[in-house]
Amino acid sequence: MTTKVWHENLAPDGIRRAFDASLKKLRLDHVDLYLVHWPSRNMNLPAIFEILMKLKQEGRTRAIGVANFTTALLKTVVEDIKAPIACNQVEYHVMLDQTRLRQFLNAKSIPLVAYCPLAQGRVASDAALATIGNKHHASAAQVALKWLLDQDGVAAIPKASRAESQQANLDALKVKLDDEDRKAIAGLPKTMRCVNPGFAPAWD
Repeated sequence: MTTKVWHENLAPDGIRRAFDASLKKLRLDHVDLYLVHWPSRNMNLPAIFEILMKLKQEGRTRAIGVANFTTALLKTVVEDIKAPIACNQVEYHVMLDQTRLRQFLNAKSIPLVAYCPLAQGRVASDAALATIGNKHHASAAQVALKWLLDQDGVAAIPKASRAESQQANLDALKVKLDDEDRKAIAGLPKTMRCVNPGFAPAWD
């Protein structure tokens, strides 16, 4: 079970209050993973991770991590604070380049967890992905998912409430992309960011 602390609750006492409230709602005495959902412009990173690491030491969360953190913020967390983060959860799909971030995470052996891996459904109507899909008897969405999952250190969390959608996502693992497919995907525009609220950091 994963839960997150919102960017408005990043004062040290706010983190504990938010964590306690989450556990109460979930009716649990611990979670598997506790994430900082979004960075905040005026946050005190050492103070935040002091609290998160204490929650981990207390056994109230098995692991801690971040979401929507840039490479610069990650460097502070990992190299300066030396926080043992389990992942960085960020938007990542065939239409958004995350090479720099992914390379940094790989070098630190930290997984990148891709949310919006289907670009909020936009990949389904992409002609290039559909062509690749036809070649492999797969959908454009399955091609997009497999492209992500073929990368070292990348996990994907597609939203799927219906059983058939969940099965289709699992079946993406059966797709075998070749060099020609990867070249076609590399040629897609890579600047589409679906989630970019006003409080988002300056993306790198």
